[in-house]
Amino acid sequence: METTTGKVKYVFSAIFVLISHLAMLTNMFYNGNCDPSNMNKFVILAITVIGLDILYFIAMLFFKQSTYTIDFMLIFILNISLIFQSSFGGISLSVKHLVTCIASLISCRLGFILCRNHKWIQAKKKAFYIATGIIMLCILTLTGSRSMWIDLGFFTIQPSEFLKPAFILVCTTYILEQQNKISVWKFNIVPENLICTGFIILICGLQWWCRDLGSLPTFVAIYLCGLCARLCYPKAKLSKKMIITGIASLAVLAITAIILAPPYVKSRLFVDIWNDTSGDGYQQSQALIAIANGGWFGKGAGNGDLHNIFAYETDLVFASICEEWGLFFAIMVVCAILIMLASPLVNPPRSYFHATLATGVCSAFVVQMALNIFGSCNMIPFTGVTVPFISQGGSSMVTCGFMMGMLIAGQSPVFKNPTNNKKKKVKSK
Repeated sequence: METTTGKVKYVFSAIFVLISHLAMLTNMFYNGNCDPSNMNKFVILAITVIGLDILYFIAMLFFKQSTYTIDFMLIFILNISLIFQSSFGGISLSVKHLVTCIASLISCRLGFILCRNHKWIQAKKKAFYIATGIIMLCILTLTGSRSMWIDLGFFTIQPSEFLKPAFILVCTTYILEQQNKISVWKFNIVPENLICTGFIILICGLQWWCRDLGSLPTFVAIYLCGLCARLCYPKAKLSKKMIITGIASLAVLAITAIILAPPYVKSRLFVDIWNDTSGDGYQQSQALIAIANGGWFGKGAGNGDLHNIFAYETDLVFASICEEWGLFFAIMVVCAILIMLASPLVNPPRSYFHATLATGVCSAFVVQMALNIFGSCNMIPFTGVTVPFISQGGSSMVTCGFMMGMLIAGQSPVFKNPTNNKKKKVKSK
């Protein structure tokens, strides 16, 4: 942004984001539930959205980066989600979601600062192993009887969300690490790869203990993408036998997981929602009815009925958007998130470390988003996971913001060569 061209792009990007949010607010004013009795609530919401945009644009000027693509996409998506969450069942600023959006932006900056220098993280790799272990220990000891929440009275924390970025950092690798091999029973093994495998085994057991199997595919995706990045680093050679063995092992594990799944999981796998609309199929059937009622352009902001269903703002948020804003807006938001995740393809990461980091982050977002949307549409069993940045939730929003900071770090990394403090002695003749 030091050049004139960079400044012009920054200004035009900011204008595009502002116009997009103004267009949504205009749609809410004309087509939503904006009668004179709640006009003050609409004005407060509009001022908050535009004000947050402007403040973030100004704040970004203090951060020197190679590109700001992800930053503009992030504030674009967050304020769209704030508009959505403030309109379900009636127009009123969702203060809770506003706070979590701001927390997500702050967390994004922290992730950016932490992950810029891959050499520093490389030196602190053991600390991330310990941090991951501590989070898992907190889940075991502080969440209560086989739960996944820590209840602090005035708010709750879901520690498994913080486990995601920690596990991504554990799975992230660099080329030199993959060249450090040891011989075990005539097999050349990379110790760090075994550590990652051990962690995913422990996480699978922990998620089963917490009855949070819905989040398990996200962790498995992070591990598989990390493993592929580790095994397929430049000039690595994979035999056909290894590939076939890996695929066969995954198939066996999937079948075994279905067979050994708890009864409530099996009931979700094989439930007919239309024959059980008051039981296990209740939420999905209501979600599908809401999507159908919304059509392409929705019933209008604040005019929906799905807000009377449990978890309408979290697990069923895609259906809630479809009902009030229409399938067009819902698909637009999904595409915006995918474009934000695809930005590393447009601006490739500057190191192999950041490339594997971006792979882990993108896999977590895509799988989590797919589980929520396909589950709401009854294409797969209902899992109860959230849509990143769109669903309401404190732990999820903070974690997602941190992981987006990881992606930004891959676009504007810092390379610091180790300094040599030894003074050269010059012999005088």
